[in-house]
Amino acid sequence: MISLGKRLLARVTERVFVFTLLWIGFVCAISFMETPLKFQAPSLTLPVALEIGHLVFHALNTLEIGLASAITAITLLTSWPRRIRVLTFLIGLLLATQTILLYTVLDARTLAIIHGLEVPERSFHPFYVALEGVKVVLLLFLTYLQLEEYEARIRRTAQFSPETAND
Repeated sequence: MISLGKRLLARVTERVFVFTLLWIGFVCAISFMETPLKFQAPSLTLPVALEIGHLVFHALNTLEIGLASAITAITLLTSWPRRIRVLTFLIGLLLATQTILLYTVLDARTLAIIHGLEVPERSFHPFYVALEGVKVVLLLFLTYLQLEEYEARIRRTAQFSPETAND
């Protein structure tokens, strides 16, 4: 008899696409909906909007790192196809680039504006938005591959289940 913990781990492993879909949902809700709408609020000053954005994006980044870690661990430690492992690694690399390189530059600019300092006109926000778009597309493709593999595993299991062995 398989223990409850092993069954739960097996189910989570098979359904890793749920984590990927959650990740997509958070990025789309925050990066592509909440952020643009926040800057349309007429009574919200730029420094206050940036301060809120700073807090929200750091929370999102922490969540993304957690989801990326879970997806990567599940993908690498279990029997997922190579193409899924490679894509998972590439998405993790993209997230690391955003976290280490872009957040550093964007944070400095954001904090300078919040504190009323002059900042150069050049901003790295378009690069960040572009990477967010690429990340969402890659996550959607990863979800597609994960679901494809999940369905293939279900078909393989159904072929060799005790119910079909008697047919």
